[in-house]
Amino acid sequence: MKNNLKPYIQLIQSGEVVAFPTETVYGLGADAWNPSAIRKVFETKGRPSDNPLIVHISDERQLEQFAAHISQNAQKLMDAFWPGPLTLVLNKKSEVLDLITAGLDTVALRMPNHGLALEFIGKAGPLVAPSANTSGRPSPTKAEHVHEDFGKDFPVIDGGPTEVGLESTVLDLTSEVPAILRPGKIGAEEISQVLGIGIKFGSPQNKKEEAPKSPGQKYSHYKPKASVFYDKITVRKPENLYLLQDGDESPASKNVINYRGNLELLSRELYDRFRQADLESYQAVFIEPIEAFKDDFPAYYAALINRIEKAASS
Repeated sequence: MKNNLKPYIQLIQSGEVVAFPTETVYGLGADAWNPSAIRKVFETKGRPSDNPLIVHISDERQLEQFAAHISQNAQKLMDAFWPGPLTLVLNKKSEVLDLITAGLDTVALRMPNHGLALEFIGKAGPLVAPSANTSGRPSPTKAEHVHEDFGKDFPVIDGGPTEVGLESTVLDLTSEVPAILRPGKIGAEEISQVLGIGIKFGSPQNKKEEAPKSPGQKYSHYKPKASVFYDKITVRKPENLYLLQDGDESPASKNVINYRGNLELLSRELYDRFRQADLESYQAVFIEPIEAFKDDFPAYYAALINRIEKAASS
């Protein structure tokens, strides 16, 4: 898909925000060295200021602007997974803006595996880029999702549907044992194989008075307006949307989508289904349990459970 990036680069350089595609979800980009532009990101999203941002880079020279030290473990993971859906939390250089890190001494960094994103970042400079949606809403996996939240005139680089559909894995390399703060496509087993050591899962939520090290830890996320339920489905009603896994061969209907255990596809489409529910005025989204497919898709399973739990109605 052809895009003229020049006007979007000019917007970034003039302190504005621009939505752009990555392989995970669309990001809301702003110059990582411009405090005013970063504040616009928080204002546009309605994002709490103690929720840190991920800095997106296009090469390792940009990484050196932000990371105080690149450890052997960090280098191994970059060699294995970058560009890709893995965010690394490292100790930051003193000049990194506190606006990005919520005042913490760590910074989250990622190199996306998307040609348009890498070209854009390479020309515009390192960008902070949380998901390009209103805070708390399902992340955007299509350009039209961004327009749904921010209006039809909002600047978006349209790269088509995203490949992964869920946000990147966030790995904290500043703790004694590397810790996954947010699960994503790259799982603990893959990371352990590269590092040759065990990986732990970080606390799902920091104490209220603390800033989280990673997005997705402290606040409500991923919620459509429709209620979300994760449970065995026994009755289907026309006012609800159903995401099945049971291999049921009954005729398809508009409000029943059967993924038949393909957690990769469910991950790619989950947020789009949440948004579909709202656009088509469904009262609820019912998601059939996916535990039976955990061993086939371990990383996708962990990521999906994390997103579904945060979106599910209490």
